[in-house]
Amino acid sequence: MPRRLHLERTLGWTLLFASLISPASAHNIKISGDVAGTWHVEPNHAPKAGEPARAWIVLTRKGGQILPLEQANCQMAVYSQPRKGGDSPVLQPTVKAINAEKYQGIPGADIVFPKTGLYQLELSCTPKTQGSFQPFQLKYDVTVAASTTPIPSTKTSLENTTDSATTQAKKSQPN
Repeated sequence: MPRRLHLERTLGWTLLFASLISPASAHNIKISGDVAGTWHVEPNHAPKAGEPARAWIVLTRKGGQILPLEQANCQMAVYSQPRKGGDSPVLQPTVKAINAEKYQGIPGADIVFPKTGLYQLELSCTPKTQGSFQPFQLKYDVTVAASTTPIPSTKTSLENTTDSATTQAKKSQPN
């Protein structure tokens, strides 16, 4: 009997630990009124400046029912942080229905953050059918890292040709 209790307790802790380190644990849940939003930013919640990223949100009503984009009018704004009251968004990406993980038709947007730093994503939604849910706004902070992609040379082909000709001329001159 004690051996079985130990096995059940170990299995219970293993399942709890596995649920904590699952991909869902990387998601960030925000609540507004009767809607919860589970945010995710690809790749791996670690976007890089100047590189494409995708933000998506699983909207869930009280009781666990998914709220697909086809039932809501949603807009996204991206603000640089720290944010002051009258600041304008640095980006306003188009929100579109996407499929991510096991979810179908959820709100998502493709974003290219202009530089490193802290940003705030803001999703504002109203119902397409009046009274279906209360309008809401969800915010999510994300840190954007430096790009790993090398920055291309800004020299023009004419400058490269001139540099090459100058180098060749110096090599052919006697010392």
